[in-house]
Amino acid sequence: MEYEVKLDIFEGPLDLLLYLIKKNEIDIYDIPIALITEQYLQHIEMMKYLNLDVAGDYLLLASTLIHIKSKMLLPVEEGDAGETEDEPDPRAELVKQLLDYQVFKEAAAQLDQRPLLERDIFKRGLSAENGCAERGEDETDVEVSVFELVEAFYRIISSMKEPEFMEIDVEKLSLTDKINEIMGRLAEKKKLTFVELLRDSSDKRMILYTFLAILELMKLRMIKVYQASSFGVIRVVLAAES
Repeated sequence: MEYEVKLDIFEGPLDLLLYLIKKNEIDIYDIPIALITEQYLQHIEMMKYLNLDVAGDYLLLASTLIHIKSKMLLPVEEGDAGETEDEPDPRAELVKQLLDYQVFKEAAAQLDQRPLLERDIFKRGLSAENGCAERGEDETDVEVSVFELVEAFYRIISSMKEPEFMEIDVEKLSLTDKINEIMGRLAEKKKLTFVELLRDSSDKRMILYTFLAILELMKLRMIKVYQASSFGVIRVVLAAES
């Protein structure tokens, strides 16, 4: 029987779309809809493969992308004088959604950083650069999104042998226990790589469960995940240490 674990992804479909636009260095006003639709659907398949709960709004946006793609493939109609008629860009509404969402997302991120800035400036008296130096991180390290982590984990898990399909017994495999184990290791080591956290798991089932625990800790903002460059080493630290 195929294992099944449900864990809500805490970033939504527009977050995924913005991530793909940024990853491909695309102009948000001129989205190559065929490419983005293909990559978006690949991400949904990755999440399904990893038995992550894909919410309905992900599938709704997938349908919207496919609809836009189909409209853009239609031939342009010509008027009576043989001139092409100006049709509204099928992507326009989606672009507006993305721009509006990006504004609210950035505003929320700034509000979220205020307590951290107050803590660093007024209590610790450290600049951002000194904070990085204190924890021994490269200043170019950037925080990893859940979608980058899914990609990295998918590369790891797909390079292994085919999984033995089995149902995870939540009573026997406690996500809380795995979370406590990860927090304990980070408290001792201060910083671990993503691969180190997965490596000690005995089989694919436990590796998957470790990954789910990492996602849950990210959701709870108890850990932060950093990467210096694309496909570079992914490092995990306690949020309190970052």
